[in-house]
Amino acid sequence: MRWITFALAALLVLVQGELWFGKVGVPHMVEMQRKLAAQKATNDTARRRNEQLTAEVNDLKEGLEMVEEKARVELGMIKADEIFVQLSQAKR
Repeated sequence: MRWITFALAALLVLVQGELWFGKVGVPHMVEMQRKLAAQKATNDTARRRNEQLTAEVNDLKEGLEMVEEKARVELGMIKADEIFVQLSQAKR
């Protein structure tokens, strides 16, 4: 009977040691949870950027307002019947 008690106690210590210090124990689980949280944050950032790009693509496909705005702002283009006026800051 004494042998069984020692054997069961040794198995309990072995299982607890593996749980706390083993390759798939608590520290490994905590590390995996930290990595999962970081990956979720990265995915959320990428998802927001993709939604923004999708909205911009839809604007470019559906309406000419976005194309006209990009041409004016980024390329400095004007319409044929418009006059370009550039204002500068007054020097003091």
